[in-house]
Amino acid sequence: MPVLLVLCSHPDPVAAEALAATLVEERLAACVNVLPGMRSVYRWQGKIERAQEILLLIKTTTDRFDAVKEHIVTVHPHAVPEIIGANVVAGLDRYLDWVRDETAPAGTSA
Repeated sequence: MPVLLVLCSHPDPVAAEALAATLVEERLAACVNVLPGMRSVYRWQGKIERAQEILLLIKTTTDRFDAVKEHIVTVHPHAVPEIIGANVVAGLDRYLDWVRDETAPAGTSA
């Protein structure tokens, strides 16, 4: 199963941490890095916006991506949250196997 790195920005540090924990607890992600202090500049509804945000680096698999995306959309405060999945084309085999194992539904193995 291919591994994905999903990027998601979030405006609220407490909610971002809760989102990260839930993704791991529900086996939708093997690991989520929560990186505070990100500054975003973007165009939204015709205006240039600036925001202090948190970046989540979510490690998952392609078969779990739709569930990850669905969960984020359900709890995220933005109407159009950033959810970008990038294929992991190389990595330490043991780490990638660990991601697969940790995102397999409970009671199964990848």
